[in-house]
Amino acid sequence: MPELPAIRILVVDDDKAILDYMQTLLESDGYHVKALSDPTLVEPEVRDGDYHVLVLDLMMPKLDGIEVLRRVRKIDTDIGVIIFTGFPHYESAAAAMDHRAVGYLKKPINVDEFRKVLERVLRDKGLVRLPVEQLQRSIGDIIRNMRKEKDLTLKQMSHRTGLSVSLLSQIERAESAASIESLYRIALALGTRIRDLFGEF
Repeated sequence: MPELPAIRILVVDDDKAILDYMQTLLESDGYHVKALSDPTLVEPEVRDGDYHVLVLDLMMPKLDGIEVLRRVRKIDTDIGVIIFTGFPHYESAAAAMDHRAVGYLKKPINVDEFRKVLERVLRDKGLVRLPVEQLQRSIGDIIRNMRKEKDLTLKQMSHRTGLSVSLLSQIERAESAASIESLYRIALALGTRIRDLFGEF
């Protein structure tokens, strides 16, 4: 599986306590984070920083979040932008969406809600991290469940696929990574499509 680039997130908020909290939260989740308290520094930072996501406060002195977002869009049309605000209202939400913000969240931040929005942004950009072991475990569980639903033994699956009982067992227990050819044979034997073996991933 090719290694994905490090996910770079820029967080902008004039409240230092919130800025520190968001930086700690995101870094603990494994992201590369830069925090800025001055919204006037966002444009050059976005231009030079190669960020995937911008987490932006709405109400700041010097420049409000919508104006920052408007300027950022002239520089980077692809960066995912999540707005958060202690003063949500329809006009600012509509303006944020007009400039293609992907999230508009109320302060104080609900961490679970924020993580869901961030995960959606990263998934839409093809940047979701999935440990190989987790993927193998998921595939193995799906294959085992499908096999049992069809009331097939490992020996019968071996006969249908031409793969050894030992290999099939290792795949189901996530002890061995299945090749594309093996997954194709297993999918045919189970009467399903290869993509269905990957579940939600």
